[in-house]
Amino acid sequence: MKRINLKYLIISLIIILVLSLGSGCLLPSLPTAPPQSPTPTSTATPINPNWTPPTAESQASILPSIADVVALVKPSVVAINTEYVTYDIFNRPYEQQGAGSGWIIDEDGLIVTNNHVVEGAKSVTVTLADGRTFPAETIRTDRLSDLAIVKVSAKKLPAAKVGNSAMLRVGDWVVAIGNSLGQGISATKGIVSAKGISLSVSEGQTLYDLLQTDAAINPGNSGGPLVNMSGEVIGITSVKLAAVEVEGVGYAISSNTAKPIIQQLVQKGYVVRSWLGVVLYTVDQYVVLRYSLAVDKGALITEVAAPSPADEAGIKSGDVITSFDGKEITSADDLIQAIHSSEIGQRVEIIYWRGNSQTTTYAVLAESPPS
Repeated sequence: MKRINLKYLIISLIIILVLSLGSGCLLPSLPTAPPQSPTPTSTATPINPNWTPPTAESQASILPSIADVVALVKPSVVAINTEYVTYDIFNRPYEQQGAGSGWIIDEDGLIVTNNHVVEGAKSVTVTLADGRTFPAETIRTDRLSDLAIVKVSAKKLPAAKVGNSAMLRVGDWVVAIGNSLGQGISATKGIVSAKGISLSVSEGQTLYDLLQTDAAINPGNSGGPLVNMSGEVIGITSVKLAAVEVEGVGYAISSNTAKPIIQQLVQKGYVVRSWLGVVLYTVDQYVVLRYSLAVDKGALITEVAAPSPADEAGIKSGDVITSFDGKEITSADDLIQAIHSSEIGQRVEIIYWRGNSQTTTYAVLAESPPS
C-alpha cells in the first residue's frame, strides 16, 4: 500500500475548499423579493378650485406727526417744583425738593396737577415753557381723586384743549408730556392699553375710571397731560405701576372724570360729596387679632367726627361696618365708594359689629365739609 504524501493531501484539500466557496455551494443563496410597484396616490376632492389668495389692501393711513402734537401742547405744559420740610432719624428738620408736572386749563393762570405733587409742600413754584417762573398763589386739592388746582398770577397763558375721553378706543395713540425726572418738559408716546381701570393707591383711596397706557411714565410726569393725536388732553398722568416683571404700565385720570372735580375745586375750593364722617381701615388678619374682632372682613372705624351722620347714628371707633344701604362691605374702599354713590340727604341702613354683637342703625348722609 502506497503512503500518501501528507503535503500533497493538505494542498489538495485547500484547493477543493477554495473552489467550493467560489461556486457558492456551501452557503445557499437567499431569495430576493421582486421589486414593488409604487402605490397609486389617493384622489382628493378640492375645497374650492376657483379660490385665489386675497389681494393686498391699500396702505393704512399714516399716523399723524407726533412732533406736531408735541409742538401744539408743549407750551401749555408746566414744571412744578416743590419744597418740603421732613425729619431725619434724629427728628431734625431738613428741606427736601420734589418735582412734578401740570398743564394750563385757563389762560388766567389756572393749572391742573395731581394732589400728591403739591400735598404738604412748604412752597410750590411753577415754571412755564417760556422759562418764566411763578410762585403758587392759591392751591386747592382733592386727595380722593388725586387732583389739584394751582393758581398763579399770570394772564394770557396758552391753555390746552380738553378732549372727550369717552371717545378713546383701546389701541389709540397717545402722548404723555411732562417734567420727566425733573429735567424739563419731554414727551413719550404709546397707546391706550385699557380703559375704566380701578386702582387702589393707598388705604382708603382708590382711583376710578383710569386710562392704562404703555407710554413711558417716570417720576416728575405726575400731573402732566396725556393727549390724543388732535392735541387734546384726555387724561392726567397719575400713577405708574412699578414692580418686578411689570413693564409699560402707567395710568392717567380720564378727562371726563376729572372735569367735574376740577370745576368744583375752582368754584368752591373743595369737592362736594356725600359724607358719613368716619375714618376707615380695611379689616385684615392683623386687626382681627389685634382687636379680637368677631368678623374677618369689613370696614373698621378708626375715628368718628363729631358732629357727623355717623356720630348721630351711634357709630363708634372700633365698630366694623359690614353692610351699607343693602350693599355688602368687605373693605374700606367698598364703603367709601358706597357713600360717594349715595345722595346727600339720603337715609341709609348701616349694619355693623361691636364686639360680638351685630347692630343695625340708620344715618342721613350730609354734605362733605371743606378739607
